[in-house]
Order: sequence, then structure tokens, then C-alpha cells
Amino acid sequence: MSLRPLTPIEARVLATLMEKARTVPDSYPLTLHSLLAGCNQKTSREPAMNVTESQAQEALEALKLLSLVFESSGSRVARWEHNFQRGVGVPEQSAVLLGLLMLRGPQTAGELRINSERWYRFADISSVEAFLEELQDRSDEKGGPLVVKLARAPGMREQRWAHLLCGPVEPGAETQAPGHAEPPGLQARIEALEGEVARLQSAVHDLYEQLGMSHPGQAK
Repeated sequence: MSLRPLTPIEARVLATLMEKARTVPDSYPLTLHSLLAGCNQKTSREPAMNVTESQAQEALEALKLLSLVFESSGSRVARWEHNFQRGVGVPEQSAVLLGLLMLRGPQTAGELRINSERWYRFADISSVEAFLEELQDRSDEKGGPLVVKLARAPGMREQRWAHLLCGPVEPGAETQAPGHAEPPGLQARIEALEGEVARLQSAVHDLYEQLGMSHPGQAK
């Protein structure tokens, strides 16, 4: 199926619905309030956005016309769910990868495999790459390519992939590493490790004190 290019807000709204359907199924379909919170959350998003209620509602109506979302029936409060896989005509694994690329920006196959764990468990990186290549080689009869492999950015060993649902990637994007050239989620992992190291150091210090021993590196 061939689609018009999505706006960045439409892509964020659509991908947020795709994410929450898998990560918080008990709260899905989403109310507009929950959807807005998901669109604007500060983690697992690149870039961070500040989507307003009217912008989200406008995006939902536009996506509804494209048959990519629909409003659930039987609820007093309007709730929304996506129809991405059927609307675009891709298998589940491809839909997961496209959703992650819309939410987090360009990523390597390895980053996609790590970031997809709560959505879908890929067997290995080669499996991720196979679905990406299939999306890149998608025929014109099916609507054309949905991803592109970017040139290797300075300082990065692996090439990143970007989605094409918002149209062609801007020139120069292939040479820009995301953020500070850090993989998505790296800062959170560093902070968690630093906290763990601090707890271990404190425990070791207490143990030395209980044994009446001077701590290594401590002035005697």
C-alpha cells in the first residue's frame, strides 16, 4: 500500500499507539490523555516532543482517514488503537522495527534488537537485518521502500537505518550521530551502573569497618 508521507507528529502518535499496544496491553486502546503522555515522554524518544492535545487529535483524525488508526467502540471515553500492520501491509516483525524507528530515530540493527525486547524478541541481529533489507527492497507495487540504510556516521562502527514513512531522509542525516553519538538508552544504563557501583563501594566500606581493617586506598 502506498501512503502519503506522514508528518512528524502523525508518526509519533502512530508509533506511540504501536508501542503501548505491546508494552502496556492492559491500558490499551489509549485515551487521548494517555496517548499524549506517551507522545511527550522523555525516555525512549528521539527527538523529544511537546505535542499538544489539539495536535494529537488532529493527527488521529488524519491517520484515521489513512486507515492507520481507528476509534474503539463501546467505551464512554474515546479510545484509540492502531491498524499499522494491516494498513501498511507488512509482517509483525517489520511493523515492530518501523515503530521503533519512528519513536527513536535512526538506529543500528543491534540497537533495534535491544530496543525491541519489550515489543518482540528477535532471534539475533541477522534476523533484524533480514527484515530491514526486505523493507528496503520493497517493490513499487507494494508502495516502495519503507527504510533506508544510512552511510556510516563518524565515530560509529555500524551503519544506522532510518524509516521513510515521513518521506525521504534529509541530506546530511546519514553523517549525524543521534544525540551525542550515544546509543538510545545508554545514559540510563550508565546511571544504573554508577548507582550499582556506589552501592557496592558502600557495602565493601561497611565490611572493612566491621572487620576493623583499613579500606584499600584509605590514608593510614
